[in-house]
Amino acid sequence: MAELKDAYPSIFLSLTDVDLPGDFTNDYEKYLDFKPFAKGGKAVLQTCMDSALGRVVVHKSLHSHLQDNVRERRRFLREARISAQLQHPNTIPIYEFGRTPDGNLFFTMKRIAGFNLYQIMDRLKWGFPNAQDEFSLDRLLDILLQACYALANAHAHGVFHRDIKPENVLVGQYGEVYLVDWGVAKIWGMPNEERTPEQKERAENLTATGQRPGTPLYMAPEQIIGNYYVDNRADVWSIGVMLYELLCLEVPFKGRTIHETFDQIIHETPVLPSARKPRHPRRVIPSELELIAMRAMSKKPADRPANISELIHQLRSFRNQKLLIS
Repeated sequence: MAELKDAYPSIFLSLTDVDLPGDFTNDYEKYLDFKPFAKGGKAVLQTCMDSALGRVVVHKSLHSHLQDNVRERRRFLREARISAQLQHPNTIPIYEFGRTPDGNLFFTMKRIAGFNLYQIMDRLKWGFPNAQDEFSLDRLLDILLQACYALANAHAHGVFHRDIKPENVLVGQYGEVYLVDWGVAKIWGMPNEERTPEQKERAENLTATGQRPGTPLYMAPEQIIGNYYVDNRADVWSIGVMLYELLCLEVPFKGRTIHETFDQIIHETPVLPSARKPRHPRRVIPSELELIAMRAMSKKPADRPANISELIHQLRSFRNQKLLIS
């Protein structure tokens, strides 16, 4: 047991949130041919050529108006360093971290060509040609399991993701799966940062602008309430919500406003996935998977699987039993 424990050293805030030395430099001139890739509320992603190694990478940097914001710099540092330190096949490799010529923080990482899990489910909902054949329920379970493997590795290092959702699960064109976006990850022993005024405002804005309120849909009750103690079982909840959605292509909780959604998450028990109107006539929802999803979404953390490894065991047992029957 001692050898196994040593194989998963903990990750500490003293290693993830500390700023770069003032005299830190790296050869930024090697990055050429920048092209837009994606843009979020806090960061900009571009592709560029790393001329030293002759490969295209993804370059992520803070928005210019946030580059001097202490809180956002720390989160950005944390995201880069946690991703780099986890070193798991289902976590995107980080290649380099540093400052741009104008002093902004950046890091580069592997470029993934493919779709995220939300885009895949959207194609299934709308009946895209061959979507059902390419992404059968068994294939979706395999994608979910690979995201769970990344989580299990993170939890073993004392890191909780806290923002598990389909948009943060990337599926490459050759079947590779990555769990991404560790910007709001919680390190064991770190004070809870949930439901700050900034986060409340952001949640309101998501609904007000008519956008899909991605993160709130997958938040555990204890995250919404703002309990000081939030641990790995919040990630278990989010995986349970994702499993529910994979089964019936609908989220279990969704009100007309963000407040209604939060109220449902805290107080209501969703109907079984099989009780919802099927989005695809060929989809069969196994009762065993329904039970796994519903238990993972138990309101009390103590009633959920104790850890992500237990949830992995349940999903793998179902798949193995299915193979024996077939």
